[in-house]
Amino acid sequence: MSEKNLLDKVRSGPVTQSLDAVKILLSFVGIASDPMPSDVTLDNGRMVLVLSNKKDCYYVVTQKACSCPAASYHHGPCKHQRKYFPQAETTKPVSANDSIKPVATWPGGHNGPVEDDLKAVV
Repeated sequence: MSEKNLLDKVRSGPVTQSLDAVKILLSFVGIASDPMPSDVTLDNGRMVLVLSNKKDCYYVVTQKACSCPAASYHHGPCKHQRKYFPQAETTKPVSANDSIKPVATWPGGHNGPVEDDLKAVV
């Protein structure tokens, strides 16, 4: 049986780990493996092992990558990355110049025929 180190392929991304490999790691670290934990935090929180829904393997999750199929399929943060490594939301700061009022685009500064019709009624 050839066991793989969790960090063997750091440059190519995280690799999904078998239950046996995680059991060996848990015994080395001193964490109980019966029952198998749903997640294991390693390296001071920089890596998390997450048990798959089928409970047949562990996905390796870091802030930049995840070994789950969804992460490679969607080419973006998967649900595991969003859960264990939440990103700060980037919002555009609101300035005094920002307005919901439409910008006049018609000649004379009018916003179209509706505004002209209102002036005619008044």
